[in-house]
Formats: sequence, structure tokens, C-alpha cells
Amino acid sequence: MTKLFSRETIDFLLYEVIQVEQLLQSDYFNAHGRETFTMTLDAATEISQRIMQANYVASDRNTPVLENGKLLVHSGVHAFVKTYADSGLLSATFPFEWGGQQLPKTVNAAVEFICMCGHNSFIMFTDLMVGCANLILSYGNEAQKQQFLPKLYSGQWGGTMCLTEPQAGSALSEITTVAVPQADGTYKISGQKIFISAGDHDVTENIIHLVLARIEGAPKGTKGISLFIVPQFKINVPPLGARGLNDVTSIGIFHKMGQKATPALHLGFGQEGNCTGYLLGEPHQGLPQMFQMMNTARLGVGMTGIAIASAAFYASLEYAQERVQGKGLSAKLADKGSVAIVHHPDVRRMLLTQKVIVEGTLAFIFQCYYYLDLLKVSQTAEERGKFDALLALLTPVAKTYGAEMGNVSVNQGLQVLGGYGYTEDFVLEQMARDVRIMSIYEGTTGIQSQALLGRQVTRNKGIALQIWKQEVEQDLTKAESQPELITYCTRLKEALKKFEHVTHHLLSIAATGDNEVFLADATLYMEFFGILNVAWQWLKIGTVAQQKLSTIPEKSTFYGSKIHSMKFYFTYELAKIDYLSNVLLSEETLTTFQESDCLTFKD
Repeated sequence: MTKLFSRETIDFLLYEVIQVEQLLQSDYFNAHGRETFTMTLDAATEISQRIMQANYVASDRNTPVLENGKLLVHSGVHAFVKTYADSGLLSATFPFEWGGQQLPKTVNAAVEFICMCGHNSFIMFTDLMVGCANLILSYGNEAQKQQFLPKLYSGQWGGTMCLTEPQAGSALSEITTVAVPQADGTYKISGQKIFISAGDHDVTENIIHLVLARIEGAPKGTKGISLFIVPQFKINVPPLGARGLNDVTSIGIFHKMGQKATPALHLGFGQEGNCTGYLLGEPHQGLPQMFQMMNTARLGVGMTGIAIASAAFYASLEYAQERVQGKGLSAKLADKGSVAIVHHPDVRRMLLTQKVIVEGTLAFIFQCYYYLDLLKVSQTAEERGKFDALLALLTPVAKTYGAEMGNVSVNQGLQVLGGYGYTEDFVLEQMARDVRIMSIYEGTTGIQSQALLGRQVTRNKGIALQIWKQEVEQDLTKAESQPELITYCTRLKEALKKFEHVTHHLLSIAATGDNEVFLADATLYMEFFGILNVAWQWLKIGTVAQQKLSTIPEKSTFYGSKIHSMKFYFTYELAKIDYLSNVLLSEETLTTFQESDCLTFKD
């Protein structure tokens, strides 16, 4: 089988760059050690290769079908969910008291990345189970926890999150699904939801939908939205296990461009007036509660984009090493005749672009998960505030940069294959279709960019950016102890100054009250900040690699490649901030509403 990821790089990022073992000093994580981490990653690798990669193409060709009222998915999904649950990976991050292992989320992120590289669609089934369970654990009452958590943690029941409606996409304030209170404390749910991943299937005994709805008579807007647990099959409490249809209907299946193994459903709730839901948490707190699941999902989407890019990189690298075409430009190859295309500089540029995007962005996403773990074990309000601020600031960036650059990286891989890459005979075609959705999932690039600039950057007088800058400066100080890295430290410092200048310029526009101009190019600001964050991670990687280069000579090739990749990122990617800075500082705004652009006129 074609290689999907570099386990050596994953270990390097976890143990040498992130230094995840420092978490073991906390009481919550001290039951673990590198041995348990290694065993966990080994189990994920085996599942990724044996089940997920083996079914990747077949599940794309054999899509879910609705037969006699049942939605049937590919057999590989059944095998994956069962194996993933039985191995303990499904419940790995949950508390001991609920049968979990209290595995750090940073290590679990590596588990998920490994699995996503094998099959980016299968993992959605289990991710939704975990996300659903986590929300019930956080906000459910004791009866709800006892009722739902064991089944979700074991993989017996599936999960979903139901937000989008036909008339309400990103504007969740416009949802119309209604919850009517009943005498027994339950609610009758009625409405429709669309694009519900894994909204119906035959993998689990039941599916637990988490549904945003408005209690009858609730205030308008987002403040009137509540969150409800809505099982596909009715559950009587007690007794456990009594089942009957809960008036949840699969109205139709969306025929997607990619990620075809996971069905996306149009669901109807209460079409016959008999759909029972249970309020989760407090009334009118549905959106803040759902954001817990959504923010975790956003990190996952960014990582999925990079996982697909990783698999695409190794597929295109293998092709480039084997495909003989054209004479080499190097004098060393002058008398060699035709050579493998990996020797051509432009092909090497495309391959290196893929490599630095995958490894640098993965490091950045691991950094975000590490902040989640540090938040979990924080001992003071000050510490919690710090990591909460960092996560609020960086989560939209990790999601968006991973999604957008995952697309860029996969397209570079397809280009390496030339015409063959455009055919179904090579897997890059499927990967290009699969990765495309990532910049749309869980908040489009435009929405995430506006949230970053319009909310997170201005939140609490910009304290999050100040904390983030301190994190970067700490790593700059470490890097400056290496003479070989001074040039790159200087470049990053200059980039930071440009970013600060751009930020101050945009905030001065915001102070005038002109939000249209302020947010007009938020996506470019997001790109700037994303590049800056990954450059920061590459400097961290380069610092460790430079230190180890002289002390561990037997791994000089590995560490040398990391330094080369760092240099490539700074030369080819960080350089893009000059263009971004020029546009963001320009006094000419061309994307605000203007009749002269003719976009609002119909022929």
C-alpha cells in the first residue's frame, strides 16, 4: 500500500516539538506514558491501513442507498466503527468514570490524523459520536448522562449535530425548527434540517440527533435558540432499550461531489407531530452549547484537510519517483538520459510545497490541541483565561488554513501526476473531490475570517493577540540561540511587525464604525495570520532539528530535511505576506458595495 503519512514526523512533533509528555505531570493525565501513547498510535495505524485505506476507493464508488426505508452504507463503515470502538480509541479521551482512558487530546489528534489519512469520510461517524457524547457530558443532567453516554461511548449509538435548515445556513438566527413543551417535561420537535452528515444509516442501533430549535414563544434571534436531544428511535426512561420510531424522517440524500461514504441527509422532525426531544442544558443556551461541539469539529476539519493532503503528498511523491520523463536539468544528470520526474526543479517545488503545508499545518493544529489539554489541567483562573483566549483566537485559523491549504496541497499533488491525476485510475482525483468541502464545513472561509477579525481580534481589547505574540516571542528567543537560524528569526520578526501594522490599520477603520470596509478583506487577513502561525511552527521545528542535528548524527537526514523544509516555507510561503499587507493597507476598497462593479445588475 502507498504510504499515507510519516509516523516519524508525527512522533517528532509530539515528543520533541510539542513535548506532549509534559502533560503527564498533571494528575489528570499521569496514568499515561510514552509506552501507552505508542501503543495507541500503533493501533490507529493498523486500523487506518487495514480497514480505512483498503476501503477508500470502493466506498466512493459504492455510495449509500435508501432501500425499504433503511439507509445502507458501505460495509467498510461497519467494520471501522466496530473496530475503532472495540479498540478503545472511540472513548479514549473520556474520563475514567465513564469508561474512557483520559488520553490527552493532543495524542488523540494524532490518532485521528492517522485515521483520516486512511479514510477521511469514515472517521466522521465516530467523530460525531464523540462530539455528541461530549456535549451531553458537559450539559446533560444525570439521567441523560446515564441514558446516552454508555451507548455513545461504545459505538452502539450514532450521533449528529443538526443546525442548518433550508432557509438558514450560516445565519443560524433564522432557524424555524420549533420545540413545544409537554406536560411530562419533554418537547415536541417539528422542523427540517439539511446537510446532516451520518443523519441516517444502518451502522448503529440508534442515532442521537442534537437539534437546535426554538422553544415556542422564545425570543427571536440567536438568544432564543435551545438545544435538544432527539433520538431516531424513541427511548423510554425507564426502562432502557424500549424502542419505537420517533418521527424522524429521511426526506432525501444529497448527492455530493466527494466524501461519498458518509451520507448527508435532509431530515424531517415531527412531520406527523410525534417527535420527542429532551432539552439539553438551560433554555435559550443552545448556540453557546453547540459551539463546544462546533469548535472541536473546526479543528477536526482543518486537520482533515491536512490529512487528505498528506495522503496526496505521498501518492504524488511515489509517482514522481517512479515516472520517467524528460532529461534532467542538473549537470549531474547530463549523461543519464531520461530521468524520474522527481529530479525536475518544478516538480520538486510542487512536492516541497505539499510537504511544508502538511507538516507545518499539522504542527499548528497539534499546538491548538495542546492548548486544549493545558486548559483542561489549568490550576488558576489566569491560566484558564490564557488558554481559552488562545483557543478562541486560533481555532478559526486552524480550521481555515488547514482547509484552504489542504486544497492547495492536493491540487499540487494532482498536478504532479499531470493528465493521469485527472483520471479515476489514480487516487488523487478522489482526494481532490474529498478535500474541496473542507473550506465550507463548519463555517465557510469567509464566515470564519469575519469571526476572526470582527470578534476574536477585538475581544477584550485585543488581549488574545497579545498573549499569542508572547507565545511566539518565547519561541523566537529559543531560536535565536542557534546562529544558523538568525536569518529566519529576523524574517519572522519583520512579518510580525507587518501584521501588527495591518491590524492597527484595520482597527482604526473599525473605530469609525464602517464595518463594511473593516471586514471587506477579512479573508486576506485570515490568510496572513495563517501563514504567520505556520511560519512560527516551522521556526519551532527548525530550532529542535538544528539542536538535534549535531547530537544525533544517525538521524541527520531526518533533521536536515526539516531544516530544508523550514527554509522553503520561509522563502516561498512567508514571502506572500508582502502582497497581503499591500492589499490590506490599500486605501482603495474594491469589494464593498458599489454599483460600478455591475455585480448587482441582472442582464
